[in-house]
Amino acid sequence: MKTGMLEIKGISRRFGETVALDNLSLEIEPGELVALLGPSGCGKTTALRIVAGLERADAGTVILKSKDVTNTPAHHRNMGMVFQAYSLFPNLNSQENVAFGLQMRKVSKSKRIQKANELLELVGLNSHARRFPHQLSGGQQQRVALARALAFEPEILLLDEPLSALDAQVRANLREEIRRLQLSLGTTTLFVTHDQEEAMAISDRVGVMNKGKLEQIAAPDFIYNNPSTPFVAGFVGSINKIRGTLFGGKVSILGKEVPSMTKDVPNGSVIAYVRPESILVERNENIPNAKVVTRSFLGANSRVTCETNEGVLIHSAISSTLSGNLHPGDSVLISVTQSEVMVASV
Repeated sequence: MKTGMLEIKGISRRFGETVALDNLSLEIEPGELVALLGPSGCGKTTALRIVAGLERADAGTVILKSKDVTNTPAHHRNMGMVFQAYSLFPNLNSQENVAFGLQMRKVSKSKRIQKANELLELVGLNSHARRFPHQLSGGQQQRVALARALAFEPEILLLDEPLSALDAQVRANLREEIRRLQLSLGTTTLFVTHDQEEAMAISDRVGVMNKGKLEQIAAPDFIYNNPSTPFVAGFVGSINKIRGTLFGGKVSILGKEVPSMTKDVPNGSVIAYVRPESILVERNENIPNAKVVTRSFLGANSRVTCETNEGVLIHSAISSTLSGNLHPGDSVLISVTQSEVMVASV
């Protein structure tokens, strides 16, 4: 039977009365990049530390290439890890930091220097080989940390919120660099983050965690368009929660009937989850159902917030060209363009 590169089976972990992980199971295929996404305290970092061998589970197993490594010490698991804090040795230059793990593995000096230089070139820092950590920017330090984690060719690369300490532009650039390296090297990677944009941008699959449980795992676009729970719908991307009435598999919202993608909700009052880009806003003085409150220009798209006649705020994401004639106070007709929506009982 075919198995994944990494399997987590029924992992549970408690800290006193707090349940950090509740029967977590996950399988990662060779060469795949999987992100665990969720708010603080959802258990994602605990899961990563258990995989790394830095934390012990109360129950469950960790399997690496069909071998049970649950009780194997961290330094025997052949996993590379990059932390949120760069954790570089301040007394070693970039080349020495990258080569450190190879030195611990008794690799000859010439080979470890060669490997360190190759990886520094791969992350675009070959000209910074002799610089010490205090002479590098935050983004450069994290690139060195990434090169160090890859130096001994780990079977699994573990990334624990490695970009959260960086500013927005550096973070965006470095996440693309991580994905490029991961694809070129084919390294199986488990990436933990609370940043949904980060997870959605570079992952093959995203696992959304909540209160120690894995609520859904799928490709980023599938999770965005087909959330399996209200939590996933609300956590991944922006969402409007609109009251409506469900009957016969269709929900009436904003004067329109839309098929429900949720099959086990009884008829009656419901909350419909609608993406901002699925809200159409049109100027209409004759039969308006809302007024424009704000319009925020964001480049190609604008965010338009409207208040319905019932006093509910609805957010829309539409092209700046279409929204250019909308101004605060304008009477508008808003409607739903989404083909089907998730609903939950009120």
